[in-house]
Amino acid sequence: MSFMESLIDKANVLVEALPYIQRFRHSLVVVKFGGSVMEEAKLVAGAMRDIVMLEAIGITPVVVHGGGKAISAALQEKGIPVKFVNGLRYTCSETIKVVDDVLHNQVNAELVALGGKAGGNMAAISGKEVLRAEKTMSKDPVSGKEEDVGFVGKVVGVNTSAILEAIAEGKIPVVTPLGSGLDGNVYNINADTAASKIAEALHARKLVFVSDVPGVLSDRDDENSVIPTIRTTDIPELVRSGVLSGGMLPKVQGCVKALESGINKVHMINGRIPHALLLEIFTEDGVGTQIVRPDSKM
Repeated sequence: MSFMESLIDKANVLVEALPYIQRFRHSLVVVKFGGSVMEEAKLVAGAMRDIVMLEAIGITPVVVHGGGKAISAALQEKGIPVKFVNGLRYTCSETIKVVDDVLHNQVNAELVALGGKAGGNMAAISGKEVLRAEKTMSKDPVSGKEEDVGFVGKVVGVNTSAILEAIAEGKIPVVTPLGSGLDGNVYNINADTAASKIAEALHARKLVFVSDVPGVLSDRDDENSVIPTIRTTDIPELVRSGVLSGGMLPKVQGCVKALESGINKVHMINGRIPHALLLEIFTEDGVGTQIVRPDSKM
């Protein structure tokens, strides 16, 4: 390929993206960033650069992040046992202090710094300012028995003021998944849930889950069998056929709840693919699974 042909190919990429840029300009998009993708510095830096690019072309991104592995590492370093109950991290009074510290001073600070390095004007926002929470229990999916998991909360309210103020100042909000209880306690919130609730409250056009999960697979043993689009009316049959099962089922159910709140589309994409966020939003085929309402015009 000649130098000129290479330049023309780059221009063609921009032309392909144009209708999507026009369609989503001025739209608010919530991006949940998590999974083992957050353990690879190059992937994290690339994702934050892509988020800065979204803002540069007129989209309003809001980032909500996890930090599970960093938290587990910090707990082990301090000799605090790491325990999960039905998928929820048991969060004692010592654990919540570590969770609070790691999410704010390590994970959030790193994402804000990387976004700034890419030229973005970032705003570190504590979920404690945004999410109102109350204590929740873990329920065994088989027996239905409830078990105490400490300072783990469910979201009962969202105060978007801090996020909207940051956006009004031209900043990209980066939010931690913690909540404040009326009892004065801090609660650990599932990051997927935090992102969904924030997207609902902000009336986001899109909610994008970026993790190490490529999307919904028609064959769970073949990562190339990603189902590009699922309408909510397709879900019962996918459950019956076993395509949706295990940990993927509650994720999809969470996506449906987000759609029911008025969000236009929910995407699940593999953050291990370079520029996955841009490819999903600005190309015809995308790289993950989009979940839409039955009446969606795509």
